[in-house]
Amino acid sequence: MLPSLYISHGSPMLALTPTPAHDFLRELGRRYRPAAIVVVSAHWATRGLAVSTSARPETIHDFGGFPRELYECQYPAPGEPELARRLAEELGATPVERGLDHGAWVPLSLMVPEADIPVVSLSLPTTWSNAALVALGEKLARLREEKVLVIGSGSLTHNLGAMTPEHGTVPAWVSDFIDWVHGRLLADDRLALLAWEQTPHGRANHPTPEHFQPLLVAMGAGGQAQRLHHSVEHGVLAMDVYAFA
Repeated sequence: MLPSLYISHGSPMLALTPTPAHDFLRELGRRYRPAAIVVVSAHWATRGLAVSTSARPETIHDFGGFPRELYECQYPAPGEPELARRLAEELGATPVERGLDHGAWVPLSLMVPEADIPVVSLSLPTTWSNAALVALGEKLARLREEKVLVIGSGSLTHNLGAMTPEHGTVPAWVSDFIDWVHGRLLADDRLALLAWEQTPHGRANHPTPEHFQPLLVAMGAGGQAQRLHHSVEHGVLAMDVYAFA
């Protein structure tokens, strides 16, 4: 049975820049050949839960100020409308037509460069509690038995206002939070993770919560956590990847 995954997508430039995280995601994609992928991205935030039923989701370039080459990137993976409609019914989600934002297509362009695996986007409901997001993941867990790969895409730390040059020093308030999350995940201390905002440096690393919350969905969809990758870009963007098997 497939695990669920939490992937840190960091900057959109991850698609083009051969960083350790870029290279790792290319390798990671060779481990799995799912029948379909369901992705919850930090960049599709909605009040209630929504699911994309698009048969041919467009590539959304939802960012600004990057090189032209990045805007020319296309990720033409098909959708899976039948699976999406089923999820809408089972989860009470609103079916909509929507493309793949960069939280989805950037990591998938590295993991599945052939773009030949169907992708269904599920939104991140911002009005839901942390516990409700874990419960959402628990409802998605059964998909793993159908060879559907459930992915939460965010960034383990994500304070863009504190970014440094590419190889800048990682400050203690970032490394301490990374270590805290890692320890709680390995201990399967879900109660502590539900209160992550109250931890030291929680809000410093996530001034807004949407890049942490996909971790809660991925955690709910899987079992014991295993860290597959750790690196930090620009001093404050932790690019950690976790599997929940």
